[in-house]
Amino acid sequence: MKKVREQRLAGEFRRNIYEILTTRVKDADITEMFSVSDVEVANDLKHAKVYVSVFSGTDEKKAATFEAIKNSAGFIRRELGAMMRIRTVPELHFLPDNSSAYGEKIDKILSGLTYGERDEDN
Repeated sequence: MKKVREQRLAGEFRRNIYEILTTRVKDADITEMFSVSDVEVANDLKHAKVYVSVFSGTDEKKAATFEAIKNSAGFIRRELGAMMRIRTVPELHFLPDNSSAYGEKIDKILSGLTYGERDEDN
């Protein structure tokens, strides 16, 4: 039963964190497009891992945007408490989500594979 509650809260956190980042955080360093891809909430609701994907052409802008998001964790936590009205708002730990880069790497490897011709004589 706890898992269902944690999953529901994780989904609510993900939506609300994205909304806060896009509408309420006023940081000039957040210049690139991003998404909150996943939130993992601990069993005791004291900590939450927030996975963020930043889409940018340059690594410098990508890093600056991620750091600005990471540095606004306290503000986001306060806003979550006001929005969701829950007793315990978890401490937010922002982590980069590199799954898209990993997927691109796998696609590149798979596209480089060539299929050999089958020997029809056997």
